[in-house]
Amino acid sequence: MAVRRPGNDSPRLTARGAATRARIVTTAANLMFRQGVTATTLDQVVDACGVSKSQLYHYFPDKEALITEVIAMRENHLVSSQKPQLDQVRSMRDLERWRDSIVTGHWEREVPYRCPIGSLATELACRYDDARQSLAAVFARWQEMLADGLARMRESGELDPGADPAKLAVAFIAAMQGGYLLAETMQDERPLVVALDMALDHIKAQVKTPVASLTQADN
Repeated sequence: MAVRRPGNDSPRLTARGAATRARIVTTAANLMFRQGVTATTLDQVVDACGVSKSQLYHYFPDKEALITEVIAMRENHLVSSQKPQLDQVRSMRDLERWRDSIVTGHWEREVPYRCPIGSLATELACRYDDARQSLAAVFARWQEMLADGLARMRESGELDPGADPAKLAVAFIAAMQGGYLLAETMQDERPLVVALDMALDHIKAQVKTPVASLTQADN
């Protein structure tokens, strides 16, 4: 299966057609998130979305084309949901607020303990190189957004000048993905919470201003 990257060669759609296409992608993404890519069939997407199979094939010639758009949709959602908060990261307290939002988001939305990007990568990256490259680009963008926040912390003097924002960001995202995997397997949020807290502790070790004083200032 060759998962293609989204391109600009798609035919121009009417507003109604664009809405139908977007609904199909959203439905497929939700099914793939909850039950996996392999387990999700086009028939299931048709049934859940309430469109005909001919409609689906009008927009997506095969499952591979649909997967490509699911990855693109997940990237757009990641950026829209994570970037505003990560753009505000200038202190350890800001970073802690971002960490809290990750954990509480699962409680509020009652979604599985599963990363929408990581779950796709688990199934696709080892089998389909196009998908692997697309997902690697998504992870790179996520790490870059976090690294930018850590760089601002270093520039403000909160992080040690020798701290490497890029490496710290990679370590944090890697810990998060491991926490997601254990949380999903054990159906328990604690591995995710522990992984995030340990990643924060690693960053705190490079904070120049004691965390206790930061907390007092925040209050």
